Amino acid sequence: MGRRIHRSGLAKKKGGIGRHVTKAVKRSVTPNLKTKRVWVPELSRYVKVKASAKAFKTINKNGAYSTLKKAGLIK
Repeated sequence: MGRRIHRSGLAKKKGGIGRHVTKAVKRSVTPNLKTKRVWVPELSRYVKVKASAKAFKTINKNGAYSTLKKAGLIK
């Protein structure tokens, strides 16, 4: 969970008396998850993976089989 600051009032440069912080509103912070089919040459098949965008960059860098095996998604 995170917080988002809620402000009210008109800015001084726009002719107001200034912005004021009135409260902090809760918000949820979620990871950037994607669902994709990844080709694994060692298994000669596609594997459906739901992972973050950064995880897919790691798969491209280190290879699909070794990365997914290390994560425990394939045996």
